[in-house]
Amino acid sequence: MKKHILDLRIVSVERIHDKYVLLKLTDDQPLPPMLPGQFVEVRIDGSPSTFLRRPISIHYIDKVQNQLWLLVATVGDGTRWLATLHAGDSLNCVLPLGNGFTMDGAPGDKILLVGGGVGTAPLLYMGAELKASGIEPVFLLGARSAKDLLMLDEFKKYGRVYVTTEDGSEGEKGFVTNHSILTQERFARIATCGPTPMMKAVARFAREADVDCEVSLENLMACGLGACLCCVEKTTEGNLCVCKDGPVFNIKKLLWQL
Repeated sequence: MKKHILDLRIVSVERIHDKYVLLKLTDDQPLPPMLPGQFVEVRIDGSPSTFLRRPISIHYIDKVQNQLWLLVATVGDGTRWLATLHAGDSLNCVLPLGNGFTMDGAPGDKILLVGGGVGTAPLLYMGAELKASGIEPVFLLGARSAKDLLMLDEFKKYGRVYVTTEDGSEGEKGFVTNHSILTQERFARIATCGPTPMMKAVARFAREADVDCEVSLENLMACGLGACLCCVEKTTEGNLCVCKDGPVFNIKKLLWQL
């Protein structure tokens, strides 16, 4: 897909958690096509310690309002600066980058979307697009506690939502791979994004259940174009750049020890 460098206008910055903000951006022209699982690289202009762009997953595309939503975890100087932006400010973005999730399937198929923490971000747009094509998304979202669950009302617009929390404060207690839905229903495919240990556990379940599975890797990225080689992942096809050849990979291509 064609890549663009755009100065997008901030519509709103919503603090949805003490560690997360939701940025909504727009442009005077229609936003370019973007696929679930792709990401953007944003330029950090106001942090003296941040020199490289930051990769942020595409959380959602509101096609009616011509908005791009970015769910940002404020974990460093660069992302904390993003949280200080205001409506009307400009944010320079390179987009869309990388390859997205597989979106095909037969009407009536059920696809399980498993996310943890900020890794839930790309699954909202994916769920919306699956539902629009007649495929049923089923969300399985994990967090440490109820207060760490993000955007549940938005996910519920597009499919059933199941939850696990490590402390049992909401949903089933434990990790996502312990949830009873995994043994109660059969899915045509699984897509997952989140901490690597969680994704490996999901991949292990998928392999044992003989279900096709894709993971969205979160390797350290700098350029977003495959030039700097800092995000390389070992695969069955050799060393591949996650930013260019991913971030979504079928688990059959990865050399994970499951």
